[in-house]
Amino acid sequence: MARRMRRAERAYSRKIKDAVHMLFFKHHRLPGVRGWELRQELGPEWLDVIDVLDNQLKPIDLKVSRVLDDPNLATEPLKSQLADARFYITMRGTVDQKTAKTIGWRIDDIAGLAVAISYIISKQGKSPRVEVEKILAEKLPGWRVGMNIDRYIEQGYLGEDERGTLFLNWRSQAEIDQKQLVDIIIGFGRKPT
Repeated sequence: MARRMRRAERAYSRKIKDAVHMLFFKHHRLPGVRGWELRQELGPEWLDVIDVLDNQLKPIDLKVSRVLDDPNLATEPLKSQLADARFYITMRGTVDQKTAKTIGWRIDDIAGLAVAISYIISKQGKSPRVEVEKILAEKLPGWRVGMNIDRYIEQGYLGEDERGTLFLNWRSQAEIDQKQLVDIIIGFGRKPT
């Protein structure tokens, strides 16, 4: 009985290691992997393996995030919807100035991203690029505005359609708590009680 338990633990450990390899290393154009890829590699208990891995990542301030193809789906997606979702590793906590430097972003680039995302949220998830550029030009040097928006698009935070309309892309949906961002911005205008 004990030998069977140790064998099962080793098999589970191997599955967690396989999940780490799949999630940490880029295999496709986008980081992370689809749920069906995890299921194929890890077996039918793939969601349990991902939950265990997520708990093991807590001490180092990382987490397994998932992005559904349709972010407007129910809060508790079905297994079939999770199979199509993209899973990858993100930071668990908030990004401060020190962390921003280690990932290669200037603090004003992150502030510009927050402004762009907030503005797009305020416009029900879509806005013409020229409007976002106009808002950012009030806070950033003009020569950096277009460059920053292009960077946000390249990094997957924003998307742009053929008409020049910006929208929140997969990375914003996974890494940014939009409700918390809006609450913080609204909180700046409130007087302390």
